[in-house]
Amino acid sequence: MAREIIIEAKNLTKSFARFKAVDDLSFAVHTGDVYGFLGQNGAGKSTTMRMLLGLIYPDSGQVQIKGTRFNNNSRHLLKHVGAIIERPDLYRYLSGWDNLKMFAGISGVEVTTGRLHEVLDIVGLRGREQDKVKAYSQGMKQRLGIAIALVHNPDMLILDEPTNGLDPQGIYEMRLLIQRLSKDLGKTILISSHLLHEVEQIATSMIIIHRGKKIIEGDVKSLLSPDETLMEVVYVQDEQLPSRFTGSKWVDYLVSANADKATFKMNPAGMPDLNKWLVEQGVQVMEIKSSHSLETYFLSLTNSPYAEAGTI
Repeated sequence: MAREIIIEAKNLTKSFARFKAVDDLSFAVHTGDVYGFLGQNGAGKSTTMRMLLGLIYPDSGQVQIKGTRFNNNSRHLLKHVGAIIERPDLYRYLSGWDNLKMFAGISGVEVTTGRLHEVLDIVGLRGREQDKVKAYSQGMKQRLGIAIALVHNPDMLILDEPTNGLDPQGIYEMRLLIQRLSKDLGKTILISSHLLHEVEQIATSMIIIHRGKKIIEGDVKSLLSPDETLMEVVYVQDEQLPSRFTGSKWVDYLVSANADKATFKMNPAGMPDLNKWLVEQGVQVMEIKSSHSLETYFLSLTNSPYAEAGTI
């Protein structure tokens, strides 16, 4: 049974002066996803999130929320979405409760006192709601921001770097909160983060963008399948080898290649054949090592010449 698409980007493009921040970007987030939105600093993540929320408008392309095009005439669709973009913009000299109550009023949705207590329970701030925000740790501020995003009970949350600036305990607590929001409360979540290990533990689907363009999207388990492990081959420098890979059957597995190193995404059982081919080519192989992690996968793609060419 097909899952409903909560939010969809269709061919989004956005430039600032001569800099193209987002370039013909398309993706869809389905009901129940914890969707990892990954890219290096400057890749276009925050710009894209701002377009999804109508904070800035694309030069071309469109955003759809629950199948309806989102624009100035359909801002009521935002009732389905809660968001934190960068750090939550809180009033330091007000209490957590007063911040939550004030932002609830701004949302335009009638919110009961019971609902305010409920979201404080969800984010683990009951008992601290009367403290002024200036006394909160960064993790508590982030959790209050999520409480504000939850107060109108949206179907989906958009979280931009929710672990940014947190210590290890705060990161752990944020991970548990996101897992609870997804598994226990049924929230669909789009999460941007540079902490790839954290995303790997909680995301079900992901997209990697590079210089504003999508380079890969899919189910995390499939993309990181142990049957298709990243294999790195280090060899004595050979300027011609990358072009020889392109003309061989191994190009189907090639992620990136330069004069002294190449990365392949393949079943490790195929490595003896690859090694034999390299020897036949006169290549002096120094090391072959495998890696099975989102971080290695991400770096191999965003440092790849194929990523820049948009061919992955």
